[in-house]
Amino acid sequence: MVRRRFARALAALGLAALAGCSGTEAAIVAPPGVPNPVGCGTVNIAVNPWSGYAANVAVVGYLLKTELRCSVVTTELSETTSWAGLSDGTIDVILENWGHDDLKKKYIDGQKVAVQMGLTGNKGVIGWYVPPWMAETYPDITDWTKLNDRADLFKTSRSGGKGQFLAGDPSFVTNDAALIKNLKLDYSVVFAGSEDKLIAAFRRAERDKTPLIGYFYAPQWLLSDIQLTHIPLPNYTPGCDSVPDKVACDYQPYDLDKIGRKAFVDSGSPAATFIKNWTWTNADQNEVAKDMTQNHLSADDAAKKWVDAHRTTWEKWLD
Repeated sequence: MVRRRFARALAALGLAALAGCSGTEAAIVAPPGVPNPVGCGTVNIAVNPWSGYAANVAVVGYLLKTELRCSVVTTELSETTSWAGLSDGTIDVILENWGHDDLKKKYIDGQKVAVQMGLTGNKGVIGWYVPPWMAETYPDITDWTKLNDRADLFKTSRSGGKGQFLAGDPSFVTNDAALIKNLKLDYSVVFAGSEDKLIAAFRRAERDKTPLIGYFYAPQWLLSDIQLTHIPLPNYTPGCDSVPDKVACDYQPYDLDKIGRKAFVDSGSPAATFIKNWTWTNADQNEVAKDMTQNHLSADDAAKKWVDAHRTTWEKWLD
């Protein structure tokens, strides 16, 4: 049946071409029973400021361009601003969303301009970490109830006489200030300013054996180089973080998902179908991110390297 329909479609295209040669305009229309194809057009992708997200964009964007002939436009935005882009039409898709139930309520349930597009396959973990040498030298450092006993270790010129807790980019998902207050810890939050600076601080702390406690997360390629030690906080239970100022529990585990602009998803674009189908693992993301950040490959070169080695994985995304 598929072959017969394809043959009829070719015949129709041939007739249309002949009509064009004869000087009579004729629209190319699919025959009865065969849907008119929808071109890919332009796909506007938000790029949030961490290397794992950039790896997502590299591979998804590369395949959209090379396999579906889409035009891909990327825009660097914070997480919250990316959602606003779904509302004003400047962004079609967020490839890696970390929770944000408040934004889902606003843009999906309320304004109805955005929709969920399924999971990425990545498992997200946020937490408090120390470099490995500290866990070996101070075994009790992994007990959060003992952190005040060690606060003096972490004092810096930026921490106001308290222990310094190093955070990353101020736009990241973070409960750290509330946790410190509600767990009555003698620490203050100091922002590194970016993922790169946060990574550099943990590298330096491990190399020079200097004290550091800070925010970190997975998936992240650094964890394959340095096995940072996680400090468990009071167990997360659903709803324990619902009031931001009163959070006194650990971060929730995340099944990272994709968010699309509703009009884009409903358009029938093959790009929307492709992005819905796209899933991969933490190891996949870390591989590409490390090539981009440490091996100095361009986004396209890192994507091509991964694509060439994982054809059976991405062919399934093409539907």
